[in-house]
Amino acid sequence: MRPFGAASYFTILKQIEVGQTPPIGFNAEAGKPGTMTGLTIDNISMRFDLPDGGHVQALKNVSLDLKAGELLSVLGPSGCGKTTLLNIVAGFLAPTDGKMILNGHEITGPDAERGMVFQQGALFEWMSVRENVGFGPSMKGMPKADKAKTVNHLLDVVGLQDFKEKAVYELSGGMQQRVALARCLANDPDVILMDEPLGALDALTREKMQSLVLKLWKETGKTIILITHSVEEALLLGERLIVMAPRPGRIHKEYRLPFAELGVNADLREVKKHPEFGPRREEILNMIWDMEEEIMGTKEDAA
Repeated sequence: MRPFGAASYFTILKQIEVGQTPPIGFNAEAGKPGTMTGLTIDNISMRFDLPDGGHVQALKNVSLDLKAGELLSVLGPSGCGKTTLLNIVAGFLAPTDGKMILNGHEITGPDAERGMVFQQGALFEWMSVRENVGFGPSMKGMPKADKAKTVNHLLDVVGLQDFKEKAVYELSGGMQQRVALARCLANDPDVILMDEPLGALDALTREKMQSLVLKLWKETGKTIILITHSVEEALLLGERLIVMAPRPGRIHKEYRLPFAELGVNADLREVKKHPEFGPRREEILNMIWDMEEEIMGTKEDAA
């Protein structure tokens, strides 16, 4: 199956923000935000056909159940299908096989019940911080007083109240990602999808943003799926963590971890001193290293 529609990047982004009907595959019976009953990933497979007649099996038989309010981090070597899986949940791609069920209905395209935070903020650079955060509520027709209250609250939460009239291009990378988080939350989605949202930040800013993600998770009760290449970040930001294996992409191992809950009210550097943190990090690093070695070995044999 092909991706849903051929709309431009900003058209798709707008559809996610406001829940408007995408050009193909939209489910008009989608549930309303704030009523999440769970997300079921049911035996999802994804195959990309190539012009030469070959194909790439990006995902095969991936199944997972997420309850409302759970925080899931997804980790694995390059090419294991992490982002493909996230794009299917977002509704950007239709799976070759399987289905996704959210709030009792099947996901068939983008919808405002699922909010996306990209590695780069994907913000409207010609708008101010305030206008970016208020974009979704404006398009939904929210009354001005309610919109202003929502925007001001979220700017307080992410620490950008003093920058609300700044253009986004005047902000640092970390501040832009805070705007992206606030804009996502302004639409009150049931599920927040994060595709390596902190990957481009410096180490100190990244640590601060990790704390902010945990704070927002706990305060909002949102279900969050976060993709990352950092083992430490996956441990810190996942009460559940899945490690994916490549060729084809599949779930290799799942962990249930205490570190995200601990990090809500503690310095993340102290959380890393937990007696289970180091052994878990080394176990997963070795697991992914072995996968990478296998991939390289396969490439060398093929050459």
